Amino acid sequence: MKNQDIFTFIEGETIDFVPLNIENIKLYAKWENNPKVRIYSRNILPRTVEEMKKYLEPSDKRLKNEVSFEIWHKKDKKIIGYGEVSDINWYNQQAYLGLLIGEPDYWGQKIGEEATRLLVEYAFNELNIFKLKASILVVNKGSWRCAEKNGFTRVATFKKDMYVNGEYLDNYVYSLLKEDLLKLRKQKLLH
Repeated sequence: MKNQDIFTFIEGETIDFVPLNIENIKLYAKWENNPKVRIYSRNILPRTVEEMKKYLEPSDKRLKNEVSFEIWHKKDKKIIGYGEVSDINWYNQQAYLGLLIGEPDYWGQKIGEEATRLLVEYAFNELNIFKLKASILVVNKGSWRCAEKNGFTRVATFKKDMYVNGEYLDNYVYSLLKEDLLKLRKQKLLH
């Protein structure tokens, strides 16, 4: 994808969020089916391009309950994953935060931390969400550390909650209230 084809919606330091582009559907399917990546997303069934296209098709029959973005790496000028605010409950002002860095070469570079911060800001300040949640497998240390560095608190551990590669794994549930994030910032514990 060329730089002039990128329409930045949210700007970060090393990454930007850009609208999903159906032309990149094969890349999404590659990430969702990559054994190294899919273990963290809990994808146990193969994802075809056709299935993913159907999932991304807009529908007028329901209230929009998900906002998704591609993660554009500024320096390398490429898409490396996607992030979302999903399962939005507009009445209770709650939602889940999801993130997938589909290119393993970009793991461990604090990109997930920045992407989480950008999604949190967007959810709280533009969508008027009051409470964010995240569900993270115990083996996904990068993701739960990233959540914690952004102010999320582990509120539950579901024992043997997910069956992955022949074993049952624990699942952590994290939560972040807008008011708690503001308190942490006031105490200068987060930026």
